[in-house]
Amino acid sequence: QVQLVESGGGSVQVGGSLRLSCAASGRTFSSYAMGWFRQPPGQARQFVARIKRTGGITYYTDSVKGRFTISRDNAKNTVYLQMNSLKPEDTAVYYCAANTAEYLSTTWTNIDYWGQGTQVTVSS
Repeated sequence: QVQLVESGGGSVQVGGSLRLSCAASGRTFSSYAMGWFRQPPGQARQFVARIKRTGGITYYTDSVKGRFTISRDNAKNTVYLQMNSLKPEDTAVYYCAANTAEYLSTTWTNIDYWGQGTQVTVSS
């Protein structure tokens, strides 16, 4: 079992930046593949980024490549999402996600653990 708590959301203008954090507690953090999903208003939850259980290997959805960076600090039990050059279409509730596997699933129905979500609003 792992508990996930996100922080760092907020409101920014187009082109701005935010860094989301997800603090994990419970079982050994390095046992989990980690990542982020988001849910825009009126839409289904969608994959954003993931990082391998031991770090290093990352994968992004096409719409955020070159703008978002996922990282993890296993010593601090935390995963981060640095979001730059934000656009209005990035507006969503962002969820931290974990799987007991080497890689996080990109399908939301296959996620083992979720955080409570943090709102990101990008305005023009």
